[in-house]
Amino acid sequence: MDKNNRRTIIAGNWKMNLLASDARSYAGELTSLIPGSHAWCDTVICAPYTSLTAVISAFEGSGVFVGAQNMSHFSSGAYTGEVSGPQLKDIGVEFVIIGHSERRGLYGETDESVNKKAIAALDCALRPIICVGETLVERERGVTKDLVSMQVRTALHGITEDRMASVVIAYEPVWAIGTGRTATPQDAEEVCHEIRGVIGGLYGGKTANSVPVLYGGSMNEGNAFDLLAQPDIDGGLIGGASLKPAAFAVIINAAR
Repeated sequence: MDKNNRRTIIAGNWKMNLLASDARSYAGELTSLIPGSHAWCDTVICAPYTSLTAVISAFEGSGVFVGAQNMSHFSSGAYTGEVSGPQLKDIGVEFVIIGHSERRGLYGETDESVNKKAIAALDCALRPIICVGETLVERERGVTKDLVSMQVRTALHGITEDRMASVVIAYEPVWAIGTGRTATPQDAEEVCHEIRGVIGGLYGGKTANSVPVLYGGSMNEGNAFDLLAQPDIDGGLIGGASLKPAAFAVIINAAR
């Protein structure tokens, strides 16, 4: 399969960090460090809800996309505290993270709810970044491939082949998120290759070769180049390193 057929995506996940008032200075510093980056990758900033409009404004005209970190699978209704896909799309959001391990682990999201949210995102022309991955216990039990394959199949249930052009998958080993531990490039590649194989089994090789598969387990400025050099790793979902423009810029430039 030809990696050149896929667009590299470097997505920063700010999680519950930074303020709307930080957006302008952050954008100014980052864009000065990644001139012309849109030529070799899509850069995405996934900010907290309260910062989305400020981040969209700050990056206007830069080629940087803005994403949300979560969304409801309902389009509207009496769901206090939730935010819908149409509401995100209305303010200019283009990507949304679905099923991050922290949402699964801390807030009880399931493979089934991830599937509902992914479909809801596609319904309103948002690009879902669907997260899958195993815990340390699951890895030590040797069930990583089976588990991740099941997560991918469930997440994509009911999504037609034509809609896969908008889907992004992120492999994030739970044991590597926020711990400083990182899967070796070879280990990460092995699972990302498995994910691509599952997509191929569901939709065929052409579609499998077009869907970006990101790595999301503590990618940073020190390991990004080796991870991004792997044939089935098409970018990264970056946590802590995305909070510092200089560090995030190194990763973006490594994608070149």
